[in-house]
Amino acid sequence: MLSENQIRVMFDQQTIENRIREIGEEISRDYEGEELVLVCVLKGGVMFMTQLSKSISIPMKMDFIMLSSYGNQLTSTGKVKILQDISENLSGKHALIVEDIVDTGRTLNFLKAHLLEKGAESVEVCAMLDKPSRRVMPVELRYRGFEIEDEFVLGYGLDYAQWYRNLPYIAYVRQEEES
Repeated sequence: MLSENQIRVMFDQQTIENRIREIGEEISRDYEGEELVLVCVLKGGVMFMTQLSKSISIPMKMDFIMLSSYGNQLTSTGKVKILQDISENLSGKHALIVEDIVDTGRTLNFLKAHLLEKGAESVEVCAMLDKPSRRVMPVELRYRGFEIEDEFVLGYGLDYAQWYRNLPYIAYVRQEEES
């Protein structure tokens, strides 16, 4: 567990929810008249997708996928495994991946290809946070909540050893004591 003085608010709840509302309105305009399926990347994307779906005014479906690229839970192996696949038939539908954070780009590149193989007409990405400084593979985000520096973040679905997902804000973890 982290100490309270290690956690610093980066984006408060109101700022996050205002930005999500704007993204939801944009998605509603962009996909008007289309068959849209939100594909949430578990577990971190759940809070973001739940809030986002309330701001989308067009009919849509939701599905979930769980992926892993962490063999030892501390560092990525670089190989992505599907732990739980989607159940929705994507044939002729537009898939919108809803992700908590985009880091290296490996997972999203894998997932985009996977959803296209499943017959999606298009696959786009909607991420709450984008950390472009860590990118090792190019990824195009159609919708982005916030761009951040290379900080360890938690809250609003993001975790530290499965803890802190329930924080109503996004915080960064202070790594060392500040003077």
